[in-house]
Amino acid sequence: MRLFRSKTPPLLGLDISSTAVKLIELGGERGQLRLKAYAAAGLPPEAVIDKQVTDPDAVGAALRQAWDRAETRTRNVALAVGGSTVITKTIPMPEGLGERELEQQIRVEADQYIPFPLDDVGMDFEVLGPHPAERHMNEVFIAACRNDTIEGRVAAVEIAGLKCRLVDLESRAVENACGLIAEQIATGEDADSAVAFIDVGATTTTLNIMHRGKITYSREQAFGGKLLTEEIMHRYELSYEEAGKAKRVGGLPDDYADTVLQPFVTDTVHQIQRGLQFFFSSQGSIDRIRQIILAGGCASISGIDRAIESATEIPTRIADPFGRMSVELTTQLKRLQLDAPSLMTACGLALRRFDA
Repeated sequence: MRLFRSKTPPLLGLDISSTAVKLIELGGERGQLRLKAYAAAGLPPEAVIDKQVTDPDAVGAALRQAWDRAETRTRNVALAVGGSTVITKTIPMPEGLGERELEQQIRVEADQYIPFPLDDVGMDFEVLGPHPAERHMNEVFIAACRNDTIEGRVAAVEIAGLKCRLVDLESRAVENACGLIAEQIATGEDADSAVAFIDVGATTTTLNIMHRGKITYSREQAFGGKLLTEEIMHRYELSYEEAGKAKRVGGLPDDYADTVLQPFVTDTVHQIQRGLQFFFSSQGSIDRIRQIILAGGCASISGIDRAIESATEIPTRIADPFGRMSVELTTQLKRLQLDAPSLMTACGLALRRFDA
């Protein structure tokens, strides 16, 4: 299966995380986008572990529930793979090769970069342009993902009665979606600064460093909002589902903000600071982060952006991919507002319908 190419007809962007499936459908055209459909449905524990779909039936059932809620007729889906399940590399290749010749040459050399039998992976490539240092050579971006990772997600889509039309990379989907928040991103593209796009999800915090519109560095940390849900569950003797709902909609005891939420926010800030410190210590070409864009479910926690900005002394904004869109929804508007920062990947995938 092709990993990141081809134009498609009306398309649903599908983000499968460790705790939920999220669907987005966009209409209109680039520059005048409309949000046509949105829905989300929770997943049972252990249905997705470390980005691997371990229970396709459960994920498929949740996806079907979300599709019914979305009230759309579109069945074509774009989904993404990412994290440690994906291997990417930029390699030099002779210029002038046709696509078939290039593909054959990449497969000959791919075993240098991919630690799995090539029959066990889905692989694709993209020519980026002339190599900056080698004459008569092009830079070629290759991406590979184990077939069982792709197949688990595709199986869930098919169980839901939908059709997978393309598989993208999470990082590419995020890059694509950042066009929707261009007005939120600080201007100024000096060579020594970048933007940190930080997604604090349920189980993983992902730090992406964006330089000149491209993600040039990515690192995941095992930390996320599930820890807050579990603390609520244990402290207030609630089920996991009850704790998750209370975290989202409120109704917890008066001591919640000081004794549970604030310590979690503090831990989140420390995780982000450590991630940034690790980035600066591992490379030398970028010496300043001019802005943090915060995404993921935890970005909806009131005041978390101010806490991060105060600790890092870096301007921090919450990602809102729908800020300049018209919205056609008549239901789920409140949930959309809460979920907006966690819908960047789904939006980036939904945008693939507009690819030339």
